[in-house]
Amino acid sequence: QVQLVESGGGLVQPGGSLRLSCAASGFTFNLYTMRWYRQAPGKERELVARITSAGGSSNYADSVKGRFTISRDNAKNTAYLQMNSLKPEDTAVYYCYATSARNEYWGQGTQVTVSS
Repeated sequence: QVQLVESGGGLVQPGGSLRLSCAASGFTFNLYTMRWYRQAPGKERELVARITSAGGSSNYADSVKGRFTISRDNAKNTAYLQMNSLKPEDTAVYYCYATSARNEYWGQGTQVTVSS
């Protein structure tokens, strides 16, 4: 059974940090590119960050560049999103997304709220 389970979301003050985790099971994690998306209320889902299967390359949305870092530990079948200097506009449900040439899987999402 394929699963992507996000964790680490919560309420944080502006300027704070959170680390999201995405634990994968049921598929060969190290063959999949991993992405983090987010969706704020009333807005479309947007790509936040992407990391290749071996972790050698990553890309970021302009809105998070320099503040967020995507990483992965293939030995633990887990992807991460380190979020620093959080802003109220980062408030959203964050989803991890795994893709290969043949398959794609979504997690259920974790809520991140940035508010004082």
